[in-house]
Amino acid sequence: MKEYLLLFRGGDGKNLRQSPEKWQQHMQRWAAWMGEMTQQGKFVGAQPLSSDGKQITGTKKTVTDGPFIEGKEMVGGYLICKASTIDEATGIANGCPILEFDNGTVEVREIQEMTM
Repeated sequence: MKEYLLLFRGGDGKNLRQSPEKWQQHMQRWAAWMGEMTQQGKFVGAQPLSSDGKQITGTKKTVTDGPFIEGKEMVGGYLICKASTIDEATGIANGCPILEFDNGTVEVREIQEMTM
């Protein structure tokens, strides 16, 4: 099996956090989705990302605060799963709770092995 990186963008986390009940329900859907992958032996790992950070750019290695992009384009977290094909990984991603929101997206990318 290959490993795939699922990158999460968008969603409505800020508004959901204003309601502890809705936030808890949403997080339970994430736990159920990841739990199902775990039972199938396809879950590798996942973490949310903070909204602040640093960027290093170019040959001068200029360090700036960032990322400064529109919220719906910012990567909010990631998950690594195992699947036989990109189509299977896309099917797994189709169950992601971030897709409950119109602006939620999941980018599916195969993780390539480094050869030296």
